[in-house]
Amino acid sequence: MKKQAGFTLVEIAIVMVIIGLLLGGVLKGQEIITNAKARNIENEFNGVTAAIYSYQDRYRAYPGDDRTADRWGTTIAIGDGNGRIDGDFDSAAATPEESQNLWMHLRNARLIAGATDDVTQPNNTFGGITGVSMDSPTTVGIPWLFIAFTNIPPNIAHIIEARLDDGDPEEGTVQALLLDKTNATVYAEDQMYILFFAL
Repeated sequence: MKKQAGFTLVEIAIVMVIIGLLLGGVLKGQEIITNAKARNIENEFNGVTAAIYSYQDRYRAYPGDDRTADRWGTTIAIGDGNGRIDGDFDSAAATPEESQNLWMHLRNARLIAGATDDVTQPNNTFGGITGVSMDSPTTVGIPWLFIAFTNIPPNIAHIIEARLDDGDPEEGTVQALLLDKTNATVYAEDQMYILFFAL
């Protein structure tokens, strides 16, 4: 009589344990990558914050609002010196607003990298823009200086919100809007966000 070939329960159990370990490693790796991307946005926020405050300390004015920014040449746009950075954070106006000139001033002061005649907002980790202003959209309750990051995935927005604020996209020092600048009441998986960080 022939013996039937097959796997024993012990062999099947060993294979299942190996598969479980591999899946656990893959999932843990994805979690590490996601957390690293969230940390990149936090680091970009800290870098821009440091550049703005260094500029303010050195020149006694906000970048973009600086009335004496022509110290670098007559082609450098100056601000009105009213103590505000006016203009939309994502402005692409043909005649640059202070929120755009901010980047030129920071580049001329050698506080961020880039061409000294460039008013373009830099890209963030997720390919969106990084913008600075004091003119927040009406649905964002930040009445002072903020840094905004566009094109943020929901899982990243949720992690940042949980780490730095209260978990509510409509309250606190980290707030969010959908990309069309409408209210975000929760971080939905099928949406992308604009995150606003109050300084």
